Amino acid sequence: MAHAFASLETAGPVAVWVIVLSFIFVECAFIFGLFLPGDSLLFAAGVVLATHNSELSAWLLSLAALVVAVVGNQVGYFIGRGTGTRVLARKGGKVLNKQNLQRAGEFLDRRGFWAVVLARWIPWIRTLAPMIAGAARMDLRKFTLATTIGAIAWVPTLVLAGYYGAGILQQLPWLETAAIVVSIAFFLGGTGWGIWRYRQEMAKPIDETSEDLEHVSHPQAG
Repeated sequence: MAHAFASLETAGPVAVWVIVLSFIFVECAFIFGLFLPGDSLLFAAGVVLATHNSELSAWLLSLAALVVAVVGNQVGYFIGRGTGTRVLARKGGKVLNKQNLQRAGEFLDRRGFWAVVLARWIPWIRTLAPMIAGAARMDLRKFTLATTIGAIAWVPTLVLAGYYGAGILQQLPWLETAAIVVSIAFFLGGTGWGIWRYRQEMAKPIDETSEDLEHVSHPQAG
């Protein structure tokens, strides 16, 4: 584990870019992303880039990750539009269960446009919202606008908070090191937990009693 910390802490900006963009795309596009720690990854990326004094890279990564997050949600939207959501619910699932899918659908139904914006800040809804919006045939232009606004508020906030927060901590080297270790540990632990949880959920049978969320009535409302 210590070797992993050292590797990530000394990773160059290019490696940080590859890791961040790959994970953000998967989290925003596919159901597996439901279990990935996107928030901590973005923050940790900013912290690591600060150790290289890569301010320009942090800003450019914010822009690139923002675009990838929007594109990923578009992929999730069309997956939901093509497949629906019924097959996601698992019997005995802790996260992927009928109740959680219904709650996510009701959230989208009540808030419509703003639900997609706010979903960026709610981990498991962040991944489900595009699929539900697609299954419910939310207007694509409104969905794209909403998910773009959400991405603008989400991605740069976390990356730049990590970068400038770590910059302030450079005045206290021991605290900066602790922040880096905690950020990376949270990311590694969250990813490991996510992979394990995904395998556990997918091993359970599909809940045949779950209804498709195409019944969501007002996803296009502003």
